[in-house]
Parts: sequence; structure tokens; C-alpha cells
Amino acid sequence: MRYLVTGGAGFIGSNTVDELVRRGHSVVVLDDLSGGKEENLAEIRSKITLIKGSITDIEVVRKAMHEADYVIHLAARTSVPRSVKDPIETNRVNIDGTLNVLIAAKDVKVKRVVFAASSSAYGETPTLPKVESMQPQPISPYGVTKYVGELYGQAFGRCYGLENVSLRYFNIFGPRQDPSSPYSGVLAKFCTAFLEDTQPVVFGDGEQTRDFTFVENAVQANLLACEAPNVSGKVFNVGTSGRISLNDVLLTLGKITGKTLEAKYEPPRDGDIRDSQADISQAKEFLGYDPRITFEDGLSRTFEWYQSTQAKVQAQAKSEK
Repeated sequence: MRYLVTGGAGFIGSNTVDELVRRGHSVVVLDDLSGGKEENLAEIRSKITLIKGSITDIEVVRKAMHEADYVIHLAARTSVPRSVKDPIETNRVNIDGTLNVLIAAKDVKVKRVVFAASSSAYGETPTLPKVESMQPQPISPYGVTKYVGELYGQAFGRCYGLENVSLRYFNIFGPRQDPSSPYSGVLAKFCTAFLEDTQPVVFGDGEQTRDFTFVENAVQANLLACEAPNVSGKVFNVGTSGRISLNDVLLTLGKITGKTLEAKYEPPRDGDIRDSQADISQAKEFLGYDPRITFEDGLSRTFEWYQSTQAKVQAQAKSEK
């Protein structure tokens, strides 16, 4: 099969592309490299087609979509704080860009579009775990754009017969998540702090909880959602059904590394949600989703990846002197 992965040079995207290549599929990656990196695709670069361009350019999207069977649409402005700071840019990429992807997919008659939605659509509703039937109440521009993407996909299903599935990701983490960005995921930043013996920064009291989900679990969901029967128009949570506080993450990293670091607590950020946990019974039933990598195992693998990456960078710096 031929897959188009938008945002395929990014964190979740490149992990997804790796698995598609491993399974022997033909893969086109569309990425403007604003968040993704070519080096994320280095090991399989000769086996894929990389088109450098933005989903905001419909002609570029059409070119990338040529002869695609499935589209996994991951390209987005992904940060809640960034969306609070710049809602217009987040809207332009996440809504206008998604509309371009759907139009091109409709015209080419792809089999299905799988859309990377977000648990941020649920907002601050106190009920846990989050169930797909709950009324979305996003509290950030980012959450709004992701929910609109779901609605657009469903509307294209009704209007044009375009098959679509939306996956609400819950705090995906793992190798290749960029810790250098001010908008990066908290686990990437925590791993870097433990590597460099610096104070990990926690926004809030650290008792806020997340359903941290290792990236391999998300990749599994992405591929299952492409081919599962009778699921068009549906929305599925992609998490683990777990809840882990940020303070517990720091304790777990302490066990993994043998270090004890004192966190620096700062005021909560605008748009951040207090608690998050997925009910994944629908994804299990309809997609066959089975998140096999536990939080502890995933965190250990993630830290090892950052450790090896830092060692490579240091070795390269030495060789260049």
C-alpha cells in the first residue's frame, strides 16, 4: 500500500514511517521541517519519498497525495501554550491545512484519512476517565483546532463519502521528541534535566496527572485505524488508561538514573489541563488497539535514547575539534 504521512519527519510521524517501511509499504512524507527533522528519517531515507512543503499549500498537498491509498495526517502546530500565544498561526496550520488535506484526499479518492486529534478537546471536564461520547469543551485554541479537524473529517465523510478516523492522543512521549523547544513535551524536558543534572521545571504543584502513552502504542493505533472495518467517522482515545502525576514521573526517573533532583515549581501555564486519563475500551473493541508498552518501560527506553543521542553529539563535537 502507498501511505502519505503528513508531518512524517516529526516525533510521532517518523516513528510511524519507520513501522510502515518495516512492513514493506510505500511511504511519502510531507513535512515543512518547522517541527520535524530530516535526521529523524536518516535510517530509512533511501526507502521513502520526502517532499518538503507545508499542508497550508494545497498544490503541494495534491502532489504529495498522488496515488496514495491511506493518509495519516499528523502535521500540525502542536503546542497548547504556543496556540494561546499565537492562535492565528495555529488556526492557519491546523484548520486550513487539515481542510487542504481532506480536499486533496477526496479528489484522489484515498481509502481513508486518519487524523491526529487530541485529548485537549475534552478540556477541563472533571469526569475521569475521558470517554469519546463526552461533550468536548476545549479550553485552548489548540484544543479547538483539533476538535474542528475531527468535525471536518466527519463532514467530508457525510458529504463526499471520504472515510475518516480521528485519534485523540493522550500525552504521547518517546524517542525523537525534541527537548530543546520551549513548547516541547514535559517528559522530554525531564529526561534532559536528569541527563544534564539541572533542575527539572514543573508548572504547577506537580500533582497534575497525565495518561502518558509511549509512542509505539500510538504508532500501533495509527496503523490499525487505517484498515479497521466499519469505523469511518468515529473518534477513538489513544492512551493507556493510566494516570501518573508529574511528581511521580520525577521519582521514576530518579529510579531509572539513580539520581535525586529537586524540582523547580513555577506557576501553571495558560491552557494546561489539570488531569487527563483515557478510556480506551472503544479503541480496543473497534480497532484491536492493545497498548503493550508500559509507562515505566517506555520512560526507560526514552531516557536511554536521549542518553545515546547526547553521547553521539558529544563524540561528534570532540572529533570536530
